[in-house]
Amino acid sequence: MAILSTIGRRSVKVRALIFTLYVGLGLGAITMVHPFLLMVAGTTKSGVDFPDLRVVPKYLVDDEALYRKYTEALFNESFETMKFTYGLDTASFQSITEPSAVNDKLVDAWETFVRDANLPSYTYMIGETATMVSRGVLPHHLREFKGQLARRFQGDINRCNVEMGAEFVSWNVFYFVPEVYLLRRNKPNLRPLDQAFREFKATKPTGARYYFSAEGYFRTIFLQSKYGRDIETYNQTHGTHFTSWNEVHFGRQYPAESSHSDAERSDWEFFTRTILNLFWVRLEPQAATPYRDFLKAKYGGIETVNRNYGTRYTSFDEVPLFVEPPVEGLMASDWDSFVEGWKDPDTQKLYHAPIDSIRIHSVDFMFRDYLQSKYQTIEATNAALGTSYSDFMAVFPPQRDVHYRHFQPRMGELRKEFTFRNFITVFDYVVLHGRAVVNTVVYCLLSILAALIVNPIAAYALSRYKPPSQYKILLFLMLTMSFPPMVTQIPVFLMLREFHLLNTFWALVLPGLANGYNIFLLKGFFDSLPQDLYESASLDGAGEFRIFWQITMSLSTPILAVIALGAFTSAYSNFMMALLICQDEKMWTLMPWLYQLQQRSCEGVVFASLLVASVPTFIIFVLCQNVIMRGIVVPVEK
Repeated sequence: MAILSTIGRRSVKVRALIFTLYVGLGLGAITMVHPFLLMVAGTTKSGVDFPDLRVVPKYLVDDEALYRKYTEALFNESFETMKFTYGLDTASFQSITEPSAVNDKLVDAWETFVRDANLPSYTYMIGETATMVSRGVLPHHLREFKGQLARRFQGDINRCNVEMGAEFVSWNVFYFVPEVYLLRRNKPNLRPLDQAFREFKATKPTGARYYFSAEGYFRTIFLQSKYGRDIETYNQTHGTHFTSWNEVHFGRQYPAESSHSDAERSDWEFFTRTILNLFWVRLEPQAATPYRDFLKAKYGGIETVNRNYGTRYTSFDEVPLFVEPPVEGLMASDWDSFVEGWKDPDTQKLYHAPIDSIRIHSVDFMFRDYLQSKYQTIEATNAALGTSYSDFMAVFPPQRDVHYRHFQPRMGELRKEFTFRNFITVFDYVVLHGRAVVNTVVYCLLSILAALIVNPIAAYALSRYKPPSQYKILLFLMLTMSFPPMVTQIPVFLMLREFHLLNTFWALVLPGLANGYNIFLLKGFFDSLPQDLYESASLDGAGEFRIFWQITMSLSTPILAVIALGAFTSAYSNFMMALLICQDEKMWTLMPWLYQLQQRSCEGVVFASLLVASVPTFIIFVLCQNVIMRGIVVPVEK
């Protein structure tokens, strides 16, 4: 019978009460749903938009927010790399705005130059390869490269390590550090893995690449770190009258002209000799004699040079001047010392490359030379490309426009990528590599089976035969609930170790084989079943097992569903015991794997892992809710 009668519901007070109840329930639902939706939105977050507390992520509805997220991913979440590549004076990824217009002719010229020049692999890097801020995320290109290697080596990480010269413990910790060859200390790695990656990145289009700009690095990183972001400070120390940092250029050669100040010359020489990567430094032929003198002072005789270099020169006059700097070994070290300067410890004489012999060979100048060779004059270049450069030194690679043109047709694809990449990371971590899913399924099935066998048998014995000490037994069973699981972990661990059961499914299942509360609950339910059924079955000759199975168990489906759900939830969410007694990763269930993932990942991956972990329990409850609800309601009604 309803609590409120039909007539009673016509009362204004009763209706007001019902309305108040619904409002209260609605507000209560909001207080639960809103945080949940924030967590769902948090699964899409990265560094650029993590501070935003929105139920609907902004990049899904705002193109500029999507552009910021795309730029962050393109530069592998390295803000400094974006600054010197674009030559922008911005504070963070959050302050980037979409370009107001794209010069398609200039972009076409750049793409033609890149295609025809066939630039070396050290001149560029591809995006979506690493997440320097959002730890643990697998961006698009890293997943693709990892997938290629996994297919190539048929999922065998040990074989991959041997052939690629890597030391990955598992595919779960596979990563690749983005190449940025602008600082002197950044040297290329010559492992087969790095060569495979260079072949991989060579297949990506221009829009997925960012080329390193020596001028951008000199201006936005070196000079602004030294003099601050205010151009007036630079003007005061250099006697210049620039209105913005974009007017400050990094010359191809030493600025010896009188129009340049001593501070400008000092900055150029210090940056070139000590900071700029040698990939971008070339020496004119007049440096050959000083270079040989340097080798003679350091090694004494040509025989020592041959022994260290593995060469067969007969005299120092045969030692050539490198066209491109050596990559590794003693030659590379000596070349670095010659460019920077080496002082003879005996004579204290300084040997270094003459300043007027040093020439910058960067992508910036290559592109300028390409335009000059094609159009001859800056006026013809401006007319053909629709630009307004004052001279060729003002030409800066239009990579921002290139990337924006690449971004526009990919907006739908990018929204999908940013929405699901954290879930893909979780899926890759716990499903594709390791036995987490298999172990969890087996463990849950064994736990449910054990709970539905041991607990009903014990409860049936107490209910059917009613031993004189049943209340003491029930009291003992209830007392087991007063001790938290942490208290029993140590004795359980020691006992399992004595029986040599660690790192087995027995170790997972046996500690929870019987549950005092479940036995108490089942006994109460069995006591409520009609005794006439048992008496009739006994008179008809039914055995005890048949009575237990066909009568007790058949009539107890709702409560057994509750027991099964409890066993599943306990096994599925078991973390501490699963980690303690199964320390071998091959026996780890889902929870230890997710915990390990969360320790090395950003908040977005953590939120995604929590949602993924909740899905199985939610699905089971939805599919079995009618049976479960009967198991909850029926004992109360009884």
